[in-house]
Amino acid sequence: MRKEARIVFYLLVLFYVAMPYWVPNVLWSLILVLPIMIIGIRDYFQSKHSIRRNFPVVGHFRYMLEMIRPEINQYFIESNSDGKPFSREQRSVVYQRAKKERDTVPFGTQKDVYEIGYEWVNHSIAPVHVNHDMKVKIGGPLCKQPYSASLLNISAMSYGALSSNAIEALNLGAKKGGFYHNTGEGSCSPYHLKQGGDIVWQVGTGYFGCRELDGKFSAEKFAATAVHPNIKMIEIKLSQGAKPGHGGILPASKVTFEIAKMRGVEMGKDVMSPPWHTAFSTPMEMMKFIKQLRDLSGGKPVGFKLCVGKRREFIALCLAMRESGVLPDFITVDGGEGGTGAAPIEFSNSVGCPLTEGLIFVHNSLMGFGLRKDIKVIASGKVTTGFDLVAKLSMGADLCNSARGMMMAIGCIQALRCNSNTCPVGITTNDPELMSGLDIVSKSERTKNFQFETVKAATEIMGAMGVKHSSELRPFHLMRRVDSLTIKHYGEIFEYLNDGDLLKANLPKSYERAFRSATPHSFSAIEDLKPKEQTA
Repeated sequence: MRKEARIVFYLLVLFYVAMPYWVPNVLWSLILVLPIMIIGIRDYFQSKHSIRRNFPVVGHFRYMLEMIRPEINQYFIESNSDGKPFSREQRSVVYQRAKKERDTVPFGTQKDVYEIGYEWVNHSIAPVHVNHDMKVKIGGPLCKQPYSASLLNISAMSYGALSSNAIEALNLGAKKGGFYHNTGEGSCSPYHLKQGGDIVWQVGTGYFGCRELDGKFSAEKFAATAVHPNIKMIEIKLSQGAKPGHGGILPASKVTFEIAKMRGVEMGKDVMSPPWHTAFSTPMEMMKFIKQLRDLSGGKPVGFKLCVGKRREFIALCLAMRESGVLPDFITVDGGEGGTGAAPIEFSNSVGCPLTEGLIFVHNSLMGFGLRKDIKVIASGKVTTGFDLVAKLSMGADLCNSARGMMMAIGCIQALRCNSNTCPVGITTNDPELMSGLDIVSKSERTKNFQFETVKAATEIMGAMGVKHSSELRPFHLMRRVDSLTIKHYGEIFEYLNDGDLLKANLPKSYERAFRSATPHSFSAIEDLKPKEQTA
């Protein structure tokens, strides 16, 4: 589309430049056409706005339509995510901070503070100064190369799902801002490494970038890439919030020759990752796989990502950690409301535990087994403001990842073309004409700005609360209106376990059933493993 528009634009320029020599009487037409030509030329050669660069002149109509677009497309946005699309307020915050524009607001609180579900934190009479460049050390007792991570980082988005320009812009922004960039399951591509930003290499069920011809895991190929100095951590993807238990999807329209070669797949076909791993099939085997990846990478932090499903299965992993002595260095919790470029609507809307409940359950399980002090928990969700960050940290996370916020920082307009290869701003497309509109350098600045300003806002909120470090945040810091007359903090709304509670004889009743049915030697329930005559 951009190519055709550009050709037509050039023909118009040539036509009106030559016209006066042929027909002197049409000189007056230049008065009307010349301003449009100037705008078009300026749009094409500027680098800040992808939509104007890809669609000179007509791209300006986007800014008028943007004011009504969320309402027009709300049904489609709800069908494609979690029923809560990014509000105008959320988008404004991301855009303003990415562009380093003023983000203060007049007339006070913008929300209805008496609405059920309204959340806030209480300030202190004695506020403190908090360092904006706060870091969290990731790496347990078996890790030889611990990593200091920022409070907010770029969540998993693969090359293929995103264009090479978008990947480079995000990674260069991560380098400038000192935070990490998760590769997604589509392999650690050259575009992830080109700009020199810190990388978390995600290894999914397809083992892209480290697979044999038959699709199984290749230890040799993994080791060759994992030792790269830019790769700071390894993440095993068990499931993704938007389509847990389904496996990743890359539509055939987005599979280029380069991507097919990089992933080891065929062109012309949808790339469907298997729903399960073939490198392990039990919790104990998974612990061995974690150890294997840590050894092959030279002792770098290794963790896993999941959307919480059956509670007994995660407890089975905790039991395997204790029995084997092998611990992941971090666990990334993705919510069932997670975003994606392609997912069956039933999975996107109706499968997987939401982030709040999943995050609290993972935190509690690790606490109950006495493992929490050695394992960092990362919340992967819609983090667009400093308060979002403080809220997730108060619930039990150590740090957060953001995908949609980072995409919007580099120009995403929620056109909902992610799975069609026709993204108008060049982010989720592999069409060279469209992706060339995304300028890597200017968008990297916006990535850096958004992350910095969001973390800064979070640390300023902590300072106002009298909290000096994110590790001091607790559930009782986060308040919620549960009905028109009742206010509770998260420690009262949700059950929080103490260290070692699941190691005691008297188990918490809410965890007893899952605990009794879990075994470190299988993801199946104990009762399902017994012969039928014993369970009758």
